[in-house]
Formats: sequence, structure tokens, C-alpha cells
Amino acid sequence: MKKFILSIIRFLFITAVLMFGGILPSFAADLQMFSNARLINDPANDGDSFLVEADGKPLQIIRLYFVDCPETSTGSMSDAQRVREQARYFGLSDAARTIHFGNEAKTFVERILAKPFTVHTAFANALGRSSEGRVYGFITTADGNDMASLLVKNGFARTHGIGRKTPDGVSRDEMVERLRDFEISAMLKRAGIWSESDPDRIAELRANQRSEDRELKELQNQAKKTQSPKSMLDLNTASKKELQSIKGIGPILAERIIAGRPYRTVDDLLKVKGISPKKFETIRPYFFVGKK
Repeated sequence: MKKFILSIIRFLFITAVLMFGGILPSFAADLQMFSNARLINDPANDGDSFLVEADGKPLQIIRLYFVDCPETSTGSMSDAQRVREQARYFGLSDAARTIHFGNEAKTFVERILAKPFTVHTAFANALGRSSEGRVYGFITTADGNDMASLLVKNGFARTHGIGRKTPDGVSRDEMVERLRDFEISAMLKRAGIWSESDPDRIAELRANQRSEDRELKELQNQAKKTQSPKSMLDLNTASKKELQSIKGIGPILAERIIAGRPYRTVDDLLKVKGISPKKFETIRPYFFVGKK
């Protein structure tokens, strides 16, 4: 049962990310600092997430804020889809080269983090493939550099994913802009993955990805519609739970609808606080007023 509940929570979180897209703010809990951390060799390690230890004990798999490195394998269908998306973003026609650069990013991280480093994390859950779980974090190298920034500067990552205010006080939005500038610089220098980008096809490849994203979003919308009530609800007798089964009606609005009874026509819903003409047009098809 516990695993089932966790899977539901993860699904809802992923759905929220897909809906809002881009770099979203993480949880606002205070960051905790762990000095003299070390990298631990682990099969789950890649360019943007890796197991670390602090004080000689495993801390957790740290998923870097703000950046996304190419995958290092395609062990599942979701991995394959992600590799295709990453290949299109970087303008690569060959997905195998995307995986190659994913492994290059992993090697780059291992080299940079060979010396003790500092971890800042609020232990915000980072969804991923690891059965051990991952948490978002910042890593400051022994030389005082931000690991995420180094990956982008060297062409091994894109600016993408969850973000928040940095340990040294840089706002999320400002950090995004800085990383995007680093990304443009790496692209112009043909650094890392950008060395094999096809400038004549990158616009086409990214357009293909956007088209597929829109298609998937439309499929999601269609799936949500199938979750609506199988039959129309009587506006004067529907329970609070039944009212909330309609998209756009939360617990507060459901209570207001119940408080506004009795209704003579469905159009009377427009008198309920919180139901605008636009919302009314959305929920109207699900209601009728039964005969007394």
C-alpha cells in the first residue's frame, strides 16, 4: 500500500511538471550544508545525479538543480524517449552519440569531483529511476565552482529542470539566465555535445519535439475527459464528492454549490461565487436539474 501511495504522489508531481514545463521552483525548505563530501561509485551515477557520502557515510543520490545531462543508456522506453528528446535539443541526428556524450559527462563529473566537495541540499525529492531515491542539491567543487555551471559551460548539459535560490543567494530566475548564457557560449565554442550539433537541422529537430509534446499533451487532455462523471449530475442532489469529480470544482466551490441550492436551472450556477462565465461553460455539460 505504501509503495502504491508513493507512486500516486510521483505521478501527480510529474503531471504538474508536464503541465507547467520549464524550470520549476523546488520546495522552499532551508538548505543544509555537508562539507568534505566524496563521490561514491554507483551504477546509478550519471552526469547530473550521483551517490555521495559525507562524514564517511552515504548521504544520498544527489540530483543537480537546474541542469540535465544526456542519458548514459536506454534501458527502458522512457529512457529511449528521453534520449531522443535530448538528441533533438542538441541538434544530434544520431541518438547513439547522445548516449556517448552522456557517458562523457559522467566521466567529466568523476574527474572534477575526485577531490572533496561541498553539498547543499534541502532533501527535496527528485523523481528518477533509482530505487534508492534521489534528492535535489547543489555541489560546490574543491575549487569553489558550481558543478551545474561547469557542466553547461563545457557543453555537457542543458539548462533544464527544477531550480531554486542558490546557496550564495542567487535567485532562481537569475541563475536560469546565467546558465542560459553559459549554454549559448558553449554552443558558439562548439564545446562538448555542441561539437557535433547540426546547425542546419537543429531548428527542425526541436520543432519535431515540440510537435510531439503537443500531441502528448492533447492525449493527456483526452484522458482527463474520460475521468469525468459517466453520467450527468443532478445539481440539487449531487454529493460533495460527486461535484469534485468534475474538473475545475474543488472542495470550496463544491460547498458553495451545495449552499446555493435549490436551483431552478443549470444557468443559476452563474450566481455562485467563483463560477465565471468561462468556468460555467466548462462545467455546464455535466449538470441537469431534476424534477421535484
